[in-house]
Amino acid sequence: MAEKNDIIQGVVEAIGSNGEGIIRHEGVTFFVPACLPQEKVVFKVLKIKGRVGYGKIEDVLTPAEERARPKCPVFLRCGGCALQHIEYKTQLEYKSKSVQESLRKIGGITIDVPTAIKSDLPYGYRNKLQMPIGVDKSGKTVFGFYAERSHRIVPVNTCPIHPEWAETLIAVVKRYVEECAVKGYDEINKTGALRHLVAREAGGKFIFTLVSAKKELPNSGYLIELLKEKYAEFSLYLNVNAADTNVVFGKEFVLLYGAGRVEAKEQGVRYEAGPVTFLQVNENVRTKLYKDALKTVTGDGDEVVIDAYSGGGLFTAMIAKKAKRVYGIELEAEAVRCANALKEKNGLENMTNICGYVEERLTEVLRIEKGEKLRLILDPPRAGIARSVVKALLASGIPKLTVISCNPATLARDLGILTGRLIEKDGELVKNPAYEGLADNETLAGYYAIERLQPYDMFPQTRAIETLACLARKA
Repeated sequence: MAEKNDIIQGVVEAIGSNGEGIIRHEGVTFFVPACLPQEKVVFKVLKIKGRVGYGKIEDVLTPAEERARPKCPVFLRCGGCALQHIEYKTQLEYKSKSVQESLRKIGGITIDVPTAIKSDLPYGYRNKLQMPIGVDKSGKTVFGFYAERSHRIVPVNTCPIHPEWAETLIAVVKRYVEECAVKGYDEINKTGALRHLVAREAGGKFIFTLVSAKKELPNSGYLIELLKEKYAEFSLYLNVNAADTNVVFGKEFVLLYGAGRVEAKEQGVRYEAGPVTFLQVNENVRTKLYKDALKTVTGDGDEVVIDAYSGGGLFTAMIAKKAKRVYGIELEAEAVRCANALKEKNGLENMTNICGYVEERLTEVLRIEKGEKLRLILDPPRAGIARSVVKALLASGIPKLTVISCNPATLARDLGILTGRLIEKDGELVKNPAYEGLADNETLAGYYAIERLQPYDMFPQTRAIETLACLARKA
């Protein structure tokens, strides 16, 4: 029986749901990152629990044809990218299979999933940087990303999935920190100041935010001058977060320089974004996704559309140009303010933005628009659609749903309930016995059938995948 720190040679059978290679040895199933199917590898045992083990790759004896050379010098040490060792075409195929397997295992749904729509930029695609700042064991301030499943910062100066402007920004803020003796935050001793550097780019304009445990940023004027040397148009915020929490932002934002928001244009819509406004991080894939999602709206001008979890209102505004009326429901007040500004800028009188929980405000909108031809579009966070919202949808009779998801597991759960493949019993989700003996493509009356399912690779080199699902209610 294998033990911790053993060195083992094995053949990879498959890729797991988190991108690891699956290797079986002496009755134990090992999960080893940076492996590909059919490769013969040497790995070190890190942990064994029962019949499941975890390992670290030491050597690849017979590389697969799909193996690629990672561009990042801290690949596997940083917890951000897990797939840089796989050529991009194979990444797309793997991600589609992961969606298909999640639907089958979690949602009880058997369906063919097409290959993910690619990103035109496999690297350098992110329009947002979110970087932890802390201290190392010697007390020196460090910038980087968290190691897998930890808050240990892996120091970096650059990240290949971010554009060049991010590398420049890191260098500028590092210079400011060193020259002005500003300390990173020590999570253990609760000392120091800077906790995160967050940046967003839209239309060549930037919003930079430094998150600090203290209510002032020393020598902020000097930092502003350094930023002016590199960026033509930007805003700088200080966000105060002294809480013992994993949440990045605190409630207090202080504008130190600039307009405070960025303005840009996409698909004929002029929009604004603030420091906490949600925007998809890959503009190229976002455009492809939104164009396809918009095709689900008829364009006849007779539909009332509800855009749930609507963020800053960009997609809501695109819908408004095709619908009779559109409602955007969003919890974040800053995002709703941006959505209202967007409405005014684009003269969209048929667009209504509502601030609140979807589970609380959706029923209200359904009551107002009772009798209208309705369509609901949902783009929930990683946690998926709130269970109360799913129940409201099943009771509503809305004929058409469009779901945009960034998490295959919660998508599978939600679609399982909406299609009736999963039902709740004693507080738990179980397979619906009424579906036993029915074909994979059959749907019981009162539930939703999946008409189309398409993944989009919003996050190349990572395990994450975005998926568009179009559903129709069976009468």
